[in-house]
Amino acid sequence: MATTSVAETTSRGMTREEKKVIFASSLGTVFEWYDFYLYGSLAAFIGAAFFSDYPEATRNIFALLAFAAGFLVRPFGALVFGRIGDLVGRKYTFLVTILIMGLSTFLVGILPGSASWGFAAPVILIVLRMLQGLALGGEYGGAATYVAEHAPNDRRGFYTSWIQTTATLGLFLSLIVILVVQNWLGKDAFAAWGWRIPFILSFVLLGISVWIRLSLSESPAFKKMKEEGKGSKAPLSEAFGQWKNARIALLALLGLTAGQAVVWYAGQFYSLFFLQNVLKVDGQSVNIMIAIALLIGSGFFVFFGWLSDKIGRKPIIMAGLALAILTYFPLFKALTGAANPALAQAEQTVRATVTAAPGDCTFQFNPVGTAKFNNSCDIATSFLSKSSVPYTVVDGPAGQPATVKVGDATIASYDAVAAGAAAAAKSVAFTHDMNLALQKAGFPLARDPAKVPDAKLDGFIAANPELGLNAATVRAGDKTVTPVADLIKAKLLTADQAGGATDMPVYTIPNGGAFKMVADPSAINWPLTIAILTILVIYVTMVYGPIAAILVEMFPTRIRYTGMSLPYHIGNGWFGGLLPATVFAMSAAKGDIYYGLWYPIAVAAMTLVIGLIFIRETKGIDLNTIK
Repeated sequence: MATTSVAETTSRGMTREEKKVIFASSLGTVFEWYDFYLYGSLAAFIGAAFFSDYPEATRNIFALLAFAAGFLVRPFGALVFGRIGDLVGRKYTFLVTILIMGLSTFLVGILPGSASWGFAAPVILIVLRMLQGLALGGEYGGAATYVAEHAPNDRRGFYTSWIQTTATLGLFLSLIVILVVQNWLGKDAFAAWGWRIPFILSFVLLGISVWIRLSLSESPAFKKMKEEGKGSKAPLSEAFGQWKNARIALLALLGLTAGQAVVWYAGQFYSLFFLQNVLKVDGQSVNIMIAIALLIGSGFFVFFGWLSDKIGRKPIIMAGLALAILTYFPLFKALTGAANPALAQAEQTVRATVTAAPGDCTFQFNPVGTAKFNNSCDIATSFLSKSSVPYTVVDGPAGQPATVKVGDATIASYDAVAAGAAAAAKSVAFTHDMNLALQKAGFPLARDPAKVPDAKLDGFIAANPELGLNAATVRAGDKTVTPVADLIKAKLLTADQAGGATDMPVYTIPNGGAFKMVADPSAINWPLTIAILTILVIYVTMVYGPIAAILVEMFPTRIRYTGMSLPYHIGNGWFGGLLPATVFAMSAAKGDIYYGLWYPIAVAAMTLVIGLIFIRETKGIDLNTIK
């Protein structure tokens, strides 16, 4: 660890110039996170606009790839802009990063879709997404370093904690803007074109941020270093090519940011994913719940930053990691009971059994959505995992397709490759039979009404005997005569099935549509759900509130921007960014919706041990004395 000394300082109030520095740096960073989160929140709409030539599953894969690109390039942004920041200066570097981020986001909002520009549209989209990731990789380190170098030695945790609120406030702002625009336009108009408005609004935010940042001066520590001629001529090689500095960066990654990242992503992102995709709470309710929890919890970023100036950075960060390790399992189980009590009850009383040939099941790690799992066991376990059904895998006869037993029902799975052209029909039959068995076993599944053209009615009745329908009775009831062209366009009918007809009766079959797992809105315990989410957010504030101060205080001024940025963005972009995919793969392998929580727990435990042993307290250090 670098040789350090603690400066003798006296607590004082925040000056007007320091308030301006914090406000300008924080505001700009809020807007950058707002821009970055918009893509994740609106990925489904973006996929429909830019990958419309592909089937829905492929479209979602490309949308996820573009989303992942922003995370994967963040460390490279840290290297590029960190080097520039240590050579040229903090102020001008994060002026460049905010311009890149803001313009890239605005261009996403006005970029024509694939229907107009063909293959060029998704290619340009991915390039813009990568530019966003590069910019974000350079923004955080610049803002944190700039604020820290303006702060008094004994108040640096408090000053930099305002920067730490920006990621959460950016997420909060993106959720609020999306909710407002969606309610204003309605869901149909929002899906068609309204999703572009939050991206276009970023141009206004960009103008405000640039205007404010142009009025700032360079940080005093950087100016002093330049005046004394002590700047680094090769920040990258000095930061990571010399073992004494590379060791600090490695400890910063493994002893601080890796654990901080998984607690952050688990508390703010995976909790959102868990509510919406595992517990099946509707998206609008989830956004409102998360927004309320963020609103309640965000003040703790500043509180723990302030507290770190009193008792140290390390005790607060390590305590947050320890609390997460000890309480994640009970908290997420309590979240299930609060948000979807019917699902919680079903999971306690029903467990599926998958019988598969030895070696048929694989580990479904799919971080960017490109892998395909086509064998019978993977199809069965993937379906059960996505349906939030606990299960056990047992060995069966070699060479036989997997089967799933739920209650009294046993459903045969299928191998998608071996099925060939029949795979689609087998998928429909497997999905129908599995959902019907789960519904009978007590899982909270519902069915929408089905629109069935006359030409498909007999086949529909045969495929859904549980509905007890009679073709003659249905045909004698209410119907809507619809142009065949409209039915073909809506994919309710093919030209061959139409048989030359120009119009055709369409019947509405109650409870005959696709099954879907639901959380009964009237059964959701909103206060308890929000309270649990708030606790998870408070853990985030404990590990994240003091992190900027301690990272800044670990590196000398001449390589500070570069040195702190890389471990931060590897930790958050890779350890944290891969959390949802890793958690799902682990849960799918074990047949337990909570099993994947071992990933953040294990990473947090690693960081806790390394942090306790190797990370030194830096509270109150004089930044000018770090060698």
